Amino acid sequence: MSINHITEHFSLDELTRSELALRHNISNMPGKDEVINLTRFAKYILEPVRQHFNIPFRPSSGYRSPEVNRLAGSKPTSQHLTGQAADFEIPPIANLDLASWIKANLIFDQLILEFHNIDDPRSGWVHCSYVSNQNRNKCLIYDGNNYREF
Repeated sequence: MSINHITEHFSLDELTRSELALRHNISNMPGKDEVINLTRFAKYILEPVRQHFNIPFRPSSGYRSPEVNRLAGSKPTSQHLTGQAADFEIPPIANLDLASWIKANLIFDQLILEFHNIDDPRSGWVHCSYVSNQNRNKCLIYDGNNYREF
C-alpha cells in the first residue's frame, strides 16, 4: 500500500479529487477529521464493495471543501463536507443492483440512488455515507424531483 493509500484499493487523492476544484483552481484538501472520516468510509463501504464485485472503480465525488460543495449545488449539510460520503458507480454493474447489494450487506448512514429512473437500472449514480456509530441505514431513490424510500 502506498503512502497515499488509506485502504488497500483507495487513495486519499481519489477521494478528494474534484474536477470542479481543478477547473476553478480551488483547494479541496480535507482536514484531519475529514481524513479520518474518509478512511472509515473507504474501509466500511468502498472496500467491501470493491472486494465483492471484484471490479476496480473510482468514486466520482468524495470529500468536498465548502467552496467546491457550493459550486456543485449541494446542500450546506452535505456529508461530502465531512468526508463521510461519496458518489460512485461500477460499470458494468447496474446502479440498482449495486445499491441493493449495499443495502443487504453493509451498515451505512444513507444510501441514495441519485437521478435514478426506475426504467433504467444503470441511470444516475449511488451516493452512500457512513457515520461512525450513528448509521441510520436510510435508503432512498431520488429521481431529480422527489425522494422516495426503497
